[in-house]
Amino acid sequence: MQRRDFIKNTSLSAFVLCAPGYIHFNGHHFIGDCETTSDILGPFYRPNSPVRTNLVITGEKGDPIELFGKIVHDDCVSPYKNAKIELWHCDGSGVYDNSSEDFKYRGTTYTDESGAYSFQTILPVPYDVGDSYRPAHFHMMITAAGYQPLVTQLYFQGDPWIPKDNSASSPTAKRRILEVQNLKGGSKSVEYNISMAKKLAAEPAALDRLIGNFTSEKDPKNKMELFKKDGQLWMKGDPFGINFEYGGNNTFHMSGIAPEKLSYVFEILAAGGLNVTETYINDKGEKEINIYKRD
Repeated sequence: MQRRDFIKNTSLSAFVLCAPGYIHFNGHHFIGDCETTSDILGPFYRPNSPVRTNLVITGEKGDPIELFGKIVHDDCVSPYKNAKIELWHCDGSGVYDNSSEDFKYRGTTYTDESGAYSFQTILPVPYDVGDSYRPAHFHMMITAAGYQPLVTQLYFQGDPWIPKDNSASSPTAKRRILEVQNLKGGSKSVEYNISMAKKLAAEPAALDRLIGNFTSEKDPKNKMELFKKDGQLWMKGDPFGINFEYGGNNTFHMSGIAPEKLSYVFEILAAGGLNVTETYINDKGEKEINIYKRD
């Protein structure tokens, strides 16, 4: 199975999971053990969505809903001011706007002094993925200085497709299956509060040495392009790409996919070349290894 098929078919969740309360005092503040979980970025992320909180489009179908909440530091209490929140989701027919200049149902906002954010939009719907349906969901990316960017998905209670979806039914997604409140006038609201978490990150300058176009030794038609954005390493895709997380020792894995399922190890060669060893488990449970050389 090719890498692109593995990524498409994999719906595992990466997570940092903890119980309510505090862990320890680090000399300056408490480090909380509140839960922070991430989910697959998916193929429909687009950067640079407009700064706006109202995503409703007059004349298009969909139930109006407000998504709101607060973002706090890793002490689980202190509000994080000016955190960046990107929201995107499908329309009322299950279709994403991947190319228009309108950036339909895509928007960016920033938290206020109390850490609060909100969006006015519509409730997304489940959509066909071939042999099943993805449950309705919001995509979010939260970027806050000092913390690992958080990519996650929010689901909704009562969706019949959740038990059939590997990502939504994961134990780590339990607190991201949210109750939708019905309000007067036919509108709805849903609340999601987020605590940020620190993770090991690669030095931005080091990432500059890893970007470029790569070709598989086994199959010259199998190529990948790596680039850097916002201090992270990305693999180019349609419409934008999939981001990597740094695991130390020149090793990266894709956000939302367990490292033991898919990993990339970079080898910087003495002559200035660069090799990438891709290791993943195919759908038969077998380990496969591909070596890519930078063009």
